[in-house]
Amino acid sequence: MNNNRVMKWTNGAREGILVVGGRGRGYLLSQLDFPQGIIVDQLGTLYIADLSNHRIMRWPKGATEGQVIFGGNGRGSLSNEFYDPI
Repeated sequence: MNNNRVMKWTNGAREGILVVGGRGRGYLLSQLDFPQGIIVDQLGTLYIADLSNHRIMRWPKGATEGQVIFGGNGRGSLSNEFYDPI
């Protein structure tokens, strides 16, 4: 959470595999800022609630950048804004 990244751990692994982020805290499409909730679909696409960026990101399997699918327009209550999604 404070590392602003998503790691994958396989059974018995001694080290995790970096899947998303790891490029410091930020708002670029390759960065996260306090990621919270995460869902993985059947294709391996990740959906991440990026709390401090007030957005939901979609990261296709193997992608180096995510896509903003909701929010990303600052904190707020308008139809195109989020307020700390989790």
